[in-house]
Amino acid sequence: MRRLSIAPLMTLVMASCLLVRLAAAEDENTAWKPLMDGKTLAGWHPVGDGQWTVEDGAFVGRANNEKLYGLLVSDKMFRDFTVRFKFKCLSGDSGFYIRTMIKEPEKAHGLQVQVGRTKSGVGGIYESYGRAWVSKASDELEASFTKDDQWNEMVIDAQGGHVVVTVNGIQSAQLKDDPSRPEGHFALQMHSGCVMHVLFKDIEIREGAAK
Repeated sequence: MRRLSIAPLMTLVMASCLLVRLAAAEDENTAWKPLMDGKTLAGWHPVGDGQWTVEDGAFVGRANNEKLYGLLVSDKMFRDFTVRFKFKCLSGDSGFYIRTMIKEPEKAHGLQVQVGRTKSGVGGIYESYGRAWVSKASDELEASFTKDDQWNEMVIDAQGGHVVVTVNGIQSAQLKDDPSRPEGHFALQMHSGCVMHVLFKDIEIREGAAK
């Protein structure tokens, strides 16, 4: 009777285990990671006027007709990513900057995705101190996905010059081969000259190419 060697079988088992571990490590590297702890402003710093606090797990911005913009800026810089979060704008005009650089005293240069109320251009992309609106949904489309006085979910996928924004599952803006800055900070905005009350929560990022 011929004896069967188990060596090839063991090699196959070990190779399979290695592939599983590599796949798990890759999934971990591309998994969603929180950018806020829900208790403090850790990882972020305020710039300009107004006040940022943490309440019930959310960043809350309040301002009363201030002279300067009120920003909450990420300590870290980001390049290619998908970022998602929930927002609720109760009054005023807000936004979520990507790849921005701050110039004194509180000028955020770069792409801003509009956060606000219906008819403010929610989900549109605006280049501050540059080209102004570069992509914006129609009023009809914006009204179909914006929920005033409720939580809305926004997802921004930025891979090189390709940027796609969705609000509550509906695409609101898109850029292709855009020449804007390839890397920079995130920043939450409170517009100057108005009464502001805006909330952000569950800010998470997945760095690298989208899956």
